[in-house]
Amino acid sequence: MSKTKKKSAQVSQAGSSSEVSNNNSSSSSASAGATTSAAATSSSSQKAVATTVPKNLIPPLPNPATGSANPAASLHALWGYLQPALDHIVRSPTNNTSKAPPIDVAYHMGIHTAVYNYFTSQSETIPTGPGYRDSFLPSNTLSPSSFARTGFGSIGVAGTVGGGGGGGGGDKGKVSGTDLYEQLDRYYADAAREVFLGTPHDDTTLVHYLVPCFNRFSSGTQSVNRLLNYVNRHYVKRAVDEDKGWLRLADVFDAVAKSIQEDDTREKIQKRLRERRVDELKKWGYKEGGSQELIAQAEASAEAASSLDRVVPLSALGYRRFRIECIDPLLAVPKTKKGKKKKIPTPSGGSGSEPPKPTMPKGRLARAVKELLEGEGGDVEERRRLAGELAIVLRTVGIKVDHPLRKKLDRFAPQL
Repeated sequence: MSKTKKKSAQVSQAGSSSEVSNNNSSSSSASAGATTSAAATSSSSQKAVATTVPKNLIPPLPNPATGSANPAASLHALWGYLQPALDHIVRSPTNNTSKAPPIDVAYHMGIHTAVYNYFTSQSETIPTGPGYRDSFLPSNTLSPSSFARTGFGSIGVAGTVGGGGGGGGGDKGKVSGTDLYEQLDRYYADAAREVFLGTPHDDTTLVHYLVPCFNRFSSGTQSVNRLLNYVNRHYVKRAVDEDKGWLRLADVFDAVAKSIQEDDTREKIQKRLRERRVDELKKWGYKEGGSQELIAQAEASAEAASSLDRVVPLSALGYRRFRIECIDPLLAVPKTKKGKKKKIPTPSGGSGSEPPKPTMPKGRLARAVKELLEGEGGDVEERRRLAGELAIVLRTVGIKVDHPLRKKLDRFAPQL
């Protein structure tokens, strides 16, 4: 009897031990399954994150080591410090054409400091400014600085870029910052020329190439405009006050002078000058009673359309170069070969009907737009989008509202 109890106890212990082992194995398998599930979840979340982050995300450009060298010591030293940042912002390839690649915060602050030091070191030796220039004018003369204060904002004056407010010949007469401004102008010219040289030979793909290239150039230009805002505040603003902006006193004074009466006061003359400025802005899309945003947009287009001897903000400086180096050559109509003129065949319908008009040669961009708007097939919404963006390109770089290509695009594209 005792042996039977012992055996049953052993069996019971074995059963319980096997039960425990089964429970342990099941719990271990459950924990292993949970670990596998967690790993799979982590892996899937990592994949999801990887898909949302752009593959070619460009990291911020770090601050280059300058050692003991002073970037503000000369234009050569300053440009050597600036150019890597400009190349990164304006020329680096990126998937996001609407946003320029960033630079490191330390590099950003270093550029601000170097440009400030460079300008102030030049200003210490060059007497300039509206007060200095106006001191040489008779007391009853409407000076450039007071002319700018009449509400013209960007009204400037005869003289070449770099001509100065203080006299002196050669480089001594140049205003502080002129050399850096001209260097930036050359840089934008090279960058815009690269875009033009890369245009495809096939007119059907020209608009598809040009729009994203301009968007990339524009985002870089706006970023540089913010980065080097001290140039706008120190150099451009002073040049405008000294009558070197996109609209100069000489441009409007002849028209205003014809309406001036002998007993007109200074206030009446300034009012006529402001009215004349509004007339100029109407050529660029401004409408009477429009918002400040519309005024700023029209003035930005006028600045980009100005000639190279006019001082404009850095953003307009880039757009002006894009127009001159890229858009104007694409709009240019090829010259026909000199020779005998072809006779236009007379219609057979009698003398009452008019002869058909001869087809005139068109520029590359005009042919590309015609292919875009009149071509068969393709996504209509995509064509409409490209037409609308190209209309913005032409407006931004200073192509006038009454230009045939702009009018054609504005009719096709939705109102923007």
